[in-house]
Amino acid sequence: MTLISKSDLQELLEKPQEHCVSIFIPTHRAGPEIQENRIRLKNQLKEARKQLLVAKPELRQPEIDDLLEPAEELLLDEHFWERQSDGLALFLTEDFSRIDQLPLHFDELVVAGRQFHLKPLLPLFSGDGRFYVLALSQNEVRLLQGTSNSLDEIDYEGLPASMADALREEDPERQVQFHTATGAPGTARERAAIFYGQNPTQEKKETLLRYFQEVDEGLHPLLRNESAPLLLASVEYLFPIYEEANTYPHLLDRGITGNPEALSPEELHARAWQIAVPYFMQAQQEATRRYYELAGRGQASGAVEEVVPAAYYGRVDTLFVATDRQRWGTFNGETGRVRLEPGPTFDNDDLLSLTAVQTLLNGGTVYAVKAETVPGDDELAALFRYELAS
Repeated sequence: MTLISKSDLQELLEKPQEHCVSIFIPTHRAGPEIQENRIRLKNQLKEARKQLLVAKPELRQPEIDDLLEPAEELLLDEHFWERQSDGLALFLTEDFSRIDQLPLHFDELVVAGRQFHLKPLLPLFSGDGRFYVLALSQNEVRLLQGTSNSLDEIDYEGLPASMADALREEDPERQVQFHTATGAPGTARERAAIFYGQNPTQEKKETLLRYFQEVDEGLHPLLRNESAPLLLASVEYLFPIYEEANTYPHLLDRGITGNPEALSPEELHARAWQIAVPYFMQAQQEATRRYYELAGRGQASGAVEEVVPAAYYGRVDTLFVATDRQRWGTFNGETGRVRLEPGPTFDNDDLLSLTAVQTLLNGGTVYAVKAETVPGDDELAALFRYELAS
């Protein structure tokens, strides 16, 4: 699985194109149902053609073919369909395409317009359910991204593969390594394993610290703009050593103890989610309490006309947004004017989606929830960084 970052989100938001097509479909990971994945995409491409022809009758068929070609090519790619996550997102314009396999179960959706539709991606950036797991042993380093439903390894080459890889430039004698074998003899899983025991000497601690500093340095480019919690999965005696090396400010105090190599993906997810849930619930409940406290002081609001420009100008600290509601219209960033419209058109956007994305890009926290959970029983609720001028 690849990681979609805030900078990717910003690129999609700001992509200046005349015709943008956003496609979202749920996908099966395994079993006979995986045959449905390709059929879903084929059907959504038909819907995309229909939307473009209706909204832009001046478009010629060859132009539409060129725009949708990257997605059409996927239908013939057997290798692509062999490995899927929970959802597939495609973003297509005349000279740009992006395809993401993501740990989200999307509803089937096609949106053609002047901007990409990004609202289905919000749970990946929401403050109420996205987290990372760093599965760390002396033999292996893995970074995984989790939600309430799944935990998937991120394809990222910036991390060392193991302690031996991280410290390969050092004198082997300084690494003080003890080797045994893991996996059945003669199988692909047989490899050298490194153990220091439960009470490593000072010299071994220093070696581990250098290893973990390399891991932390490798994580920095990927997580530097992130605020999602990071859980460490490792044998217990490595925790304090990694904490000393860590510079990511959102590492949780509590982690998953035990050798992560011995845990199945399902076990790792279950234990990670059990730790993450109280963290998320406490933060969301505190944000809800603060909203009601500040709503009467001009420091919080649920009015779309007020919150949309506030998000654009970086004034929203925390936002609750309803994932099951839409509010269609346009926003002019130069004048700050919001114009509400009765329904979707090719030229307007879901202002709830726009507000959430702008809040994220400006460093705010977003809770993408059902409308019934939004404070004030509205479609959005914002806590401002400072009181808005009247």
